[in-house]
Formats: sequence, structure tokens, C-alpha cells
Amino acid sequence: MDPISGLLAGFEVILTWQNIQFIFIGSVIGTLIGVLPGIGPLAALSLLLPATVALPPVGAVAMLCAIFYGSMYGGSITSILVNIPGEAASVVTCLDGYAMAKQGRAGAALGMAALGSFIAGTVGIVVLCLAAPMLGAFAIRMGPPEYAALMLLGLACTILMIQGSALKGAIMIGLGAWLAAIGMDIVTGEFRFTAGSVDLSAGIELLAVVIGLFGVSEILLNVEQSARGMAVKAKLSNLWPTRADWKASWAPILRGTGLGFAIGLLPGGGPVTASFLSYAVERRVGKNPETFGKGRIEGVAGPEAANNAAVSSGMIPLLSLGIPGNAVTALLMGALIINGVQPGPTMMIDRADVFWGVIASLYIGNVFLLVLNLPLVGLWVQLLRVPYAVLFPAILLLALVGTYSANRNLFDLWVMLGFGVVGWALRKFGYELAPLVLAFVLAPLLEQSLRQSMVMSPDGAMIFLQRPLAAVMIAAAVGVLLLVVFKRKTTTLVGGTA
Repeated sequence: MDPISGLLAGFEVILTWQNIQFIFIGSVIGTLIGVLPGIGPLAALSLLLPATVALPPVGAVAMLCAIFYGSMYGGSITSILVNIPGEAASVVTCLDGYAMAKQGRAGAALGMAALGSFIAGTVGIVVLCLAAPMLGAFAIRMGPPEYAALMLLGLACTILMIQGSALKGAIMIGLGAWLAAIGMDIVTGEFRFTAGSVDLSAGIELLAVVIGLFGVSEILLNVEQSARGMAVKAKLSNLWPTRADWKASWAPILRGTGLGFAIGLLPGGGPVTASFLSYAVERRVGKNPETFGKGRIEGVAGPEAANNAAVSSGMIPLLSLGIPGNAVTALLMGALIINGVQPGPTMMIDRADVFWGVIASLYIGNVFLLVLNLPLVGLWVQLLRVPYAVLFPAILLLALVGTYSANRNLFDLWVMLGFGVVGWALRKFGYELAPLVLAFVLAPLLEQSLRQSMVMSPDGAMIFLQRPLAAVMIAAAVGVLLLVVFKRKTTTLVGGTA
């Protein structure tokens, strides 16, 4: 299916009253999450994932995607008005956005953030559509050995995305793989690591793990820090940028879009990395770099475009390869799997309705967010007055109800609460949670395809070298691991020299 036909088919799928409602609800919730400091898209998606279990696959993923990039929009509001990033990708926007607000130009900063995000998101979706035919050609060549090699590459890329201690990251990957192995063996039917527990015989529920690790642990951290609401004093006027603003911003928007799209394709890239790199690029190429941080609109336009372009491109490895590049796309992958859709090379063939429907929903969501952000910005900022002491009990109740409603199993509640405490402790000691979730999602797929490959191979493990595509991906995985080792040694040497 060519891109135009596929996209038109996607709009036919998504343009129903029910799906439009799902996207609108996701856009509103995403903006709300972005505006309220201390929650973030990862915790929000983990908490709301159970609510999508009963929805059709297209509507469920479309709503979760809208929450994801809606938080990118909403996060810029608090960054500009009160110098508090609603989510991590909006940290850079604080630097010049808040300075513009203090100069009485909050409206122009908010308008450019929203319009730049819309332009970048639209361009990213167009490029995503153009890349689709290549994905179909790739899918036809995939078998169990290729899938096994692909999962190995995914786990290697997970190591690449680790920012802190490599040892701690490796421990989290191992822990995630071990948790995924709990339950019944897929071939022999024997129980593994259950300690005789009937509740563990079916394995650990992904929803409970994700909600506990990210949602409950986030609540505990925020309660510990006593987050409070803040009043907004900046006056809002002239939300549409001037001609001078557009003249200064069009090039940063294009650079941010290209950079963000490229970063989003890489494991561990994502919106946060894209926004920081975009700001660094604008400071380097812009005139009078010393004035950045003092109210330059380029410092708002570039990073905001970059983080939204990264959201769009992050869907490519997820939908086409079945490899989530970060924790948020891992949650989206979990949503697809829970709804009976396996993301990967065959998704565009086996579930073309979901593939193209999700892509079409991205564009509709961008339109909704543009409408929600510009005219209603005054309404959103009033939410900053709500104390966190009022919010967190409601959020915790949502987590409990959502986890229980998925399977109506009380054991899942204990799993969720247990992982919430574990996640809080791990974050306090500097352990990254994303590698655990990625390994938890990828390990079962690796085990299944690996064992299928060994059954079909007369030469044992040699099948991975006899199949060219599998051999290339295994070589790429080894290359990624060597790159990680090289980077760590270089960093150590530089640190020791310094």
C-alpha cells in the first residue's frame, strides 16, 4: 500500500465519532498532565493504561499517543509562565520562555511554542507516512531467526540508552528479563520461578508493573518533595507571534524538526534529548549567543519543535520493528500487545487498519492540541493553583481502580503497590526504570523467536549466521555493545584526566 492510499485508509478508520472522542480526551488529559508539575507523561500513561483495555486497539493507542504529545504542549505553559517545567522535555523552554514572560511577551512565547510544535508534528507525520512502504518490504523478509536477532538488537540498544551507571543499567535489564520469565514455560508448560504460588503461575501483569514502577513511585516522590500549586502572575496577550518573531523562528523550527526527528529514531533519544540538543544548536548557530537565556524566541521555537518531532519519529521503530526506543513507547507497545496487536515488521500487513489509523490519529491530535492550547491557555494555567495534596489521593485511587479493573485480580493490586515501593527505592538509589520495562517487554519475544529458530534449524545456532538479515542485525547488536564500551572508556579517561 502506497503512503497516500494508506493514509487515506487511516483517516477512514480514525474519523469516527468514537475515535475522535478518544483523541480529544487524550489531548485534554495530555495537556493537563503537561501543565501540572510533578506528574509527567510516563506516570500518566502508566496510570491510564488500564482504562484503554476495553477500548478498540486504534482508539486505545490513539488516546495514549494524544496524551504523550499533549504533555509536550502542556509542559511549555508552566515553563514559560512560572519557570517550572511541566515535564522533562520542557526544561529548556524555561530558559528563554520565562525570560520573555518577565518582559511581557508571554503570549508570543506561548503562541510560538504551540505553532512550532504543530509544524514539527505535521512534518514528522508526513515523513512517517513516506517511510511506510519500506517497512512493508522489510516485513516480508522476517522469520523467527530475524525476530530473535531484532530483539537482541533491541536489548543492545536498551544498554545504549542508559545514561547513568552501566552496571546499574545491566542489573535492571537482567531484573526485567527475570520478571518476564516468571510463570509457565511457553514450550514445556513447566512453571518457572513461581515458588509454588498459584497467582504467579500466569506470570506478572504488565499493567501492574508499569503502574507501580512509574505511577505509584512518582506519587511517593512528589509527596516526599511536598509539591505545591503556584499562582500565575504573567499577563497573556497577543498569542499570535509577530512578523519579526516568525522571521527569527522559521529556521530554528526547521532545524529543530529535522534534529528532533532524527533523535527520535535512536534508542534512548526521545523528546528530552531532542530539546536539549536543539537548544545547543541554536546557541551555536545563532547571532549573539550570549543573549540566549534572556528572552530569545529562537530558544523557545527550536526546542519545542524538536521535542514534538521526536514524538512522531519515535513511532517508527515501535510500529515497524517492535522495538520501543524509550519507556513511553514501551508503554505504547504494551497497550498494543494488551489489545491483541503485535507491533513489528508484519503489523502494516496483518493490522494495516491499526497501523495507518494510529498514524492518522497523530495529525488529528496535533490539530486538537493547537486549538486547545492557544485560546484556552488562560484556563489551563489556573490548574497550577491546585495543591498536590489534593491531587495525589485522586491519582492513587485512579491507579488502584485501573489496575484492578484490568483483570479483577486482587493480587495485581499487591504487585502494583510492591513495585511502587520498589520503584521509589530504585529511583532514590539512582537506578533507571526504563531498561527494566524494555527488557520485560522484549525478553518474552526474544525467548519465543529464539526457541522457534532452534527448532527449525538443522545446524543449531548457525542459522543466525546463515540468514543474511539476521546476521546483519546481530552484527549491529555487537557494534552497539562495542560502542557502549568505547563511550564508557572515553568518559572514564576524560574524567580521570580532568
